[in-house]
Amino acid sequence: MPPRPRSPRSLSRRQFLLEAAGGSLAFGFLPTCAKAEIVLPPLPERLGGTAAQPSELTPNLWCVLHSDGWLDVNIARAEMGQHVGTALASVLADEMGMPWNRVRIIQVDTEQRFWPWYATGGSRSVWSGWVPYRQAGLAARLILTRLAAPLLNAAPQACTVADGQVSCGERAMSFGEIVAACARPGLQMGYTAEELAALKLPPVAPPQTGRSLPALDIPPKVTGAARYGIDARLPGQLYARPLLPPTRYGARILSLDDSQARSLKGYHGTLQINDPENGFEGWAIVLADSWPTALRASACIKVHWQPGPTADVSEADIARRAQELCNDRKAGTIVQWGGPKLSHQLEQAPHKLEREYWTQPVAHFAMEPVNCLAHRNSEGVWEIHTGCQAQKLIMPQIAQALGIPAGEVTQRIVMKTYFLGGGFGRRLNGDYILPAVLASRQLGGRPVKLIFTREDDMKFDSVRAPSLQRLTAALDPETRRLSAMAYTTVTGWPSKALVPDDKGLLHGVNGLYDPDSVGGAEPWYTVGPYRLRAICNDLTQKTIRPGWLRSVGPGWTNWALESFIDEAALMAGCDPVAFRLSMLLPVGPNAGGPPDAVGGASRQAAVLKALAERIGWPCRDLPPDTGIGIASGYGQSREMPTWGATAALVHVDRRTGVVTCRKLWLVLDAGTIVNEDGARAQCEGAALWGVSMALHEGTEIRHGNIAARNLDTYTPLRISETPALDIAFLKTPYPPTGLGEPGVTLVAPAIGNAIHAAVGARVRRLPIRPQEVLEALSDSAPPA
Repeated sequence: MPPRPRSPRSLSRRQFLLEAAGGSLAFGFLPTCAKAEIVLPPLPERLGGTAAQPSELTPNLWCVLHSDGWLDVNIARAEMGQHVGTALASVLADEMGMPWNRVRIIQVDTEQRFWPWYATGGSRSVWSGWVPYRQAGLAARLILTRLAAPLLNAAPQACTVADGQVSCGERAMSFGEIVAACARPGLQMGYTAEELAALKLPPVAPPQTGRSLPALDIPPKVTGAARYGIDARLPGQLYARPLLPPTRYGARILSLDDSQARSLKGYHGTLQINDPENGFEGWAIVLADSWPTALRASACIKVHWQPGPTADVSEADIARRAQELCNDRKAGTIVQWGGPKLSHQLEQAPHKLEREYWTQPVAHFAMEPVNCLAHRNSEGVWEIHTGCQAQKLIMPQIAQALGIPAGEVTQRIVMKTYFLGGGFGRRLNGDYILPAVLASRQLGGRPVKLIFTREDDMKFDSVRAPSLQRLTAALDPETRRLSAMAYTTVTGWPSKALVPDDKGLLHGVNGLYDPDSVGGAEPWYTVGPYRLRAICNDLTQKTIRPGWLRSVGPGWTNWALESFIDEAALMAGCDPVAFRLSMLLPVGPNAGGPPDAVGGASRQAAVLKALAERIGWPCRDLPPDTGIGIASGYGQSREMPTWGATAALVHVDRRTGVVTCRKLWLVLDAGTIVNEDGARAQCEGAALWGVSMALHEGTEIRHGNIAARNLDTYTPLRISETPALDIAFLKTPYPPTGLGEPGVTLVAPAIGNAIHAAVGARVRRLPIRPQEVLEALSDSAPPA
């Protein structure tokens, strides 16, 4: 048992710092989590922070330690099933030396101090949190050692921190005992954000990093204690359902007759919302005492709209416009320039390959339909209760709609944090939040709970836009490698649609472009001169609201690029794996570099080689009409690459065209794996989503809107169709990169390439419908 702590003397803050430091300010020290001796530069002479409560210690903005031994870790990222809180909290706890069974997650509401962190997407949470949360854990460890050293009659340098206690020889004190002995009102003990960022981390992560930990959000979800946005309740709230216009843009209400609804008990009326600047034209909001009454009332309200100009736009119209733009050499933005000789090389090449690849719109279809409860509280602060992925993006839009100055956003608006019943990028769009706020404002700030039905959610979902991609390459007959390449992608631009004032766009060679429209289209292959052109389909942009959907750009660019590389390998007469490896050369821009792309193309080559070995490539002696296809690439972005290689085993029914994916293999290099169980779960979900989008998910645009509205017409992957999964991580010493999305992107091209390996048919459209396979079969030669 550790000794009873001595009663602390009454010290001034200055005396406390001098005595507790025990000389550490002069020499610098790092209490060890293991036995390794590591020395840091001197710590800051002034420790800032908030005043502690008598029973708690706040080492920094990311954590609070209580005298009962529990550690609260603040999480500003959205929890939508990816267990982000568990991952980030474990990073802090491991560096601090805190036992996992004494850690709690606090999903924080919006505050100015966490403002940069209120956006969850792009597989960036662990990647961006790795250093700050390690620094937070280190700061807590340093402070606890300072506090404990005089109580243990030891120098700080002689102390060891592990398993929730500070020890020196036979003497030890638990973290809780240290807090109980030292924390008191008025005592400030903690690192400011600036001091925290200046802390230099040990060169090696704590040894427990990478273990499998139970996700802390699972128990409340199992018991029903978890609170989702749709669970939010406030006294006196009205329930609301939107009546959506026939088109997303340009519609207006000509007449509204709610005479039949007025006889319903609990019906309060229908508001009209018209806010063109934020994309709300011709909306009506039905209000009632209960959700069932709001539904019944909405069913008997007659609204006559004048639709917007895109009321007759179809998928075919958007495809024709995409072809026109792709053929127009002046259209779009050059993202990467191949030099003046590229066009000549492509036009004069004796061996040239040109292909086009298409994708249909894909919906998010989160299990919890979008919803929002908004009101102005007694202090005049607007409270927004909802599940949200991007408070940082949406709150300024709310402020603008309410006339709140930009500098007062976090003071006059607070977004309460809830679990998300599915996000996948859908809740990066604030189109379900602003109408609730506008309705509440019309009612003087009264609470309004706006809920979308499944059909409402689908109708105005910010879907992944349809895309056309054209790839052209020259093949060197001597080296049997690509010697020049041009890539054009035409699609809707989500950042242009969802980020105000084009702030989400970047500067290319000759204009602005959406980086989320071309992510994944800058390969790590050495292909000679390379040109990448990004074109925004203006008709798509006018018709729907393109959105971010799990995997974003690589969801369509990897489909095109890796299918094209397979076709090029076939034209060159090369094995698909060997063909890729011949071009994965760590030279020039493909050599990679710090901080997150160290190794460059060589790391993509490593995962591809590991995959080939894992599946026994080249795979022979397969049953008839069965094949294995491979794909390799990176995600989620070139500056933060998670290297991946995927293989798919499929069977094709030649009679019906039905494709069955029987097994998937994924090999990934995501640097340091923080929590292997969580990482594996992320990749399993990503891979299955990839199968779903490859073979099932997709809808058309008809009459200016999404055609599929529910699970009777929109059919994701079913449990009975789930393939076996084999997932492996390469162990590399680099910082962690993202895993939420990279597992999605290579599945579709691997399946497409496997179909060709099985029956010789080449498909170039997603999703891969049976009719598409049958048509490809009729056009193909018998397989070799």
